[in-house]
This record gives sequence, C-alpha cells and structure tokens, in this order.
Amino acid sequence: MTAHDSLAAYARKFVPLSEEEAADLTAAFKEVKIKKRQFIVQPGFVAKHRWWVIKGAVRGYVIGDAGEDYTVQLAIEEWWISDYNSYIFQQPASMFVVALEDSVLLQISYEEEKKLKAASHAVETFFRILAERSTAAMQRRIIMNLTHTAEERYHYFLEKYPAMAERLPQYVIASFLGMTTEFLSKIRNQKLRRKS
Repeated sequence: MTAHDSLAAYARKFVPLSEEEAADLTAAFKEVKIKKRQFIVQPGFVAKHRWWVIKGAVRGYVIGDAGEDYTVQLAIEEWWISDYNSYIFQQPASMFVVALEDSVLLQISYEEEKKLKAASHAVETFFRILAERSTAAMQRRIIMNLTHTAEERYHYFLEKYPAMAERLPQYVIASFLGMTTEFLSKIRNQKLRRKS
C-alpha cells in the first residue's frame, strides 16, 4: 500500500469518499522524507503546510524566556502536525516542528487544502472532523495538566500511548508532560522500585 493509499484508507474511517474524491484528496499531498533533527517549521516563518506522518516521529515545541522548552505536540504514524495557529491564519509561526526520527510525511499546503474543501463537502467534513478531534484532545490535555499530579500524567501517558513512551527520548516525554527530565526519572525509578 502506498502512502497515498494509506491516507485514503485513513480518511474513509471518518467520511465516505468516492473514488474521485479520494483521488483528489491524495493528489493534493506530496510525500516528503525528513532526517532526524530536521526542522519543518521555525518561529517567524509562516507554516505553509500541515503534515500526516507515514513513518517516524515529529515534535512541535516552543522555547520560554529562560530557555526551557515545552512540547506542544507530538506525532507518530497516522497523526497530524503543524504550527496550527500559523497554518490556519497564515501568520508567522511561534513553534519549532522537528523530526525526532528519520520520517516519511505527506504534506498538504494551505492553498491546496482550501481548494479541496471548496470542491468537496465530504473532504471538507473530513478536515472538520480532524479539527474537532484535535480540539477535544487539546482540551483533555489542558484539563489533565491542571488537575492531575505529574505522576498521574505520566501513568496516563504510558497507558494511552505505550508505543510513544517506548520510542521517544525521555526529555521529550518530560517536556510534553510539563516536568523536568530529572523529575520524570524520579517517577520512573519509584515505579521500578515498586515493581521489584
């Protein structure tokens, strides 16, 4: 199955697409290969694309005034990533988006996506569903960060994203969960001691 076939199959999980709609959707995406540590979005530049991960892992993060970094988004296979504020409003980005592994992505430009949505109600519905799911996930994450301890957040992450927990560097997981790498190590060590 090609990357474009995978995208069509993924889209059909959410909306019924005719052969023509599926062909139009996938034709708007370009396959790109990026190397580990390669940036695809940087602050100050407009994010002209959004990406769907075929293979690999990608991270979106911001840097605070004191130089500390905060992971805003993570994406592995069948996840989407971009600096959405920049992409949707076509204004300068505030985030870095970087590959954590050698990755294969499908990218669509803002202009192509706009054309697709105007041409097909089903495709527009697909992108709306993606936006709704993303908004709900972001809300869950905000609530989790506000109402749960660091340890609870880590256990939830392990339970919900076991593949990610195994693949991603510890500093990325710590940053995503809003804690220092040292604190995450402490939680992990306590967990291991309880097991033994």
